[in-house]
Amino acid sequence: MLYYLFQYLENQFHLSGAGLFQYISFRSALAILMSLSFSTLFGKRIIDYLRRQQIGETVRDLGLEGQKEKSGTPTMGGLIIILATLIPVLLLAKLDNVYIIILIVTTLWMGLIGFLDDYIKVFKKDKDGLKGKFKIFGQVGLGVFVGAMLYFNPNVTIKQRIHTTEITQKVKASQKFGPAEKSFKTTIPFLKNNEFDYKSLVSWMGETPAKYAWVLFILIVVFIVTAISNGANLTDGIDGLAAGSSAIIVATLGVFAWVSGNIVFADYLQIMYIPNSGEMTIFISAFVGALVGFLWYNTYPAQIFMGDTGSLTIGGVIAVIAIAVRKELLIPLLAATFVVEILSVIIQVGYFKYTKKKIGLGKRIFLMAPLHHHYQKKGYHESKIVMRFLIIGIMLAVLTVLTLKVR
Repeated sequence: MLYYLFQYLENQFHLSGAGLFQYISFRSALAILMSLSFSTLFGKRIIDYLRRQQIGETVRDLGLEGQKEKSGTPTMGGLIIILATLIPVLLLAKLDNVYIIILIVTTLWMGLIGFLDDYIKVFKKDKDGLKGKFKIFGQVGLGVFVGAMLYFNPNVTIKQRIHTTEITQKVKASQKFGPAEKSFKTTIPFLKNNEFDYKSLVSWMGETPAKYAWVLFILIVVFIVTAISNGANLTDGIDGLAAGSSAIIVATLGVFAWVSGNIVFADYLQIMYIPNSGEMTIFISAFVGALVGFLWYNTYPAQIFMGDTGSLTIGGVIAVIAIAVRKELLIPLLAATFVVEILSVIIQVGYFKYTKKKIGLGKRIFLMAPLHHHYQKKGYHESKIVMRFLIIGIMLAVLTVLTLKVR
């Protein structure tokens, strides 16, 4: 809203300084400051309100050290993250930008699913919360919406770098890219010709299947959204782990959104240029600020838990940003924390069922799953576990950014 206001003031009255709002960098800086301020200053009030309403976490007895002390800690803290993100976005972003629309819908959609889950747990006293099939249905629905928007919306396009000779290297960056086009192409890390077209998965079957490659694309989007949102949900098991890991992941995706949406940087890095995608940097900045501000109250010992309201929203947003900037194949590297947490549960459950069927006695590979609980069982303090996960997350983030040049 402020973007349009200052644009009007500049056009009509030539107001000094109003032109700053044209710059994504300026609005991104404001977004992170606003979200960080809101989440830290108003977060305490929200926590006090939740405590007065007795909206506390019911902790299952898993035999973990310090677990009982967490019972009754306010939950649904994801509301802080959602509000601290959306307020700066609504004020500073171009609200007619297709990527901003998709991210706002994602935040509200996943936030609603998580809120319903937390509501059932807290007020209906049902520890299982929202039934799994309804969660999956909501995640699949979001994946279908996002996939359809990214393919069918005419404003979602890419521009590919065209071949230029030595004589033409000095031309403007805008002249080094072809026309905007619809495409199923994405990025494969570490390869010289690091682009992969999903259409090639079905094009060998003939022209007719190739026409319906968008169906395959939507299915891939559904899988990624569902997997990452559940991964974030599983990671939210100890104080500060999900919020801290997510802040690192989202900030890294912000780098990709910035360079992919800027034709000069896209030319320099020799990557595909994605028109209009740079606007996502405002949303990403607000989201990072909200996560860091939430960490003020969520680090050990946590004064509030994000609940599924926060964790499902975080996972959905990360998945959608990665897909929008054509970097979803980097998720196993960048979001390895989420991936490992999911795999640890799958391996644990699968091995238990296999051994029970084979020898009549179920065995476990880990002391407990997800993986962070395994280290708790080994006697590590949760603060040490979180810090080491974050250090690994930073290393993976740096390696992910290096894929822009290392091919």
